Formats: sequence, C-alpha cells, structure tokens
Amino acid sequence: MKARVYVTLKNGVLDPQGKAIHHALEGLGFAGVNDVRAGKLIELDLAENVADADIEAMCKKLLANTVIENFRIERAQ
Repeated sequence: MKARVYVTLKNGVLDPQGKAIHHALEGLGFAGVNDVRAGKLIELDLAENVADADIEAMCKKLLANTVIENFRIERAQ
C-alpha cells in the first residue's frame, strides 16, 4: 500500500523558495501568477497493516516540522 504525505508551510511563514519560483516565472514571461508556495511530496510504500495513526506519528516525529509546516496524508491504491 502506498501513502502520500503532502507537506506545506503554514500561512504566515516566509517561503523563499516560493518567492524564487514566482520571480523566475515572471522572468520567463508568465503573467497572472499572484503567489507561489512550495512544498514537498513524500511517497511511502507501506505494509497493509500500517495504521493511519502510525503514518501521522511518522509525520509529527520526522517528515514534517509541525512548528512551521502542515501535512496531509493520502492513501493511494
């Protein structure tokens, strides 16, 4: 079984990578992009018996810095 963990910065946290992407898009002539927030995607290949609570614990202990980041878990088939 696969799970995807999406990690994003919380609102109000400065996102220099997002700003750099936004600036680069403008430099390439792409108009209409108001803001960019960059995050990360982590794919886990798990045994079938791994519980949602275990995945959440992984996120809180290692995969996301919960002081400045939010995370969302999606189970995939």
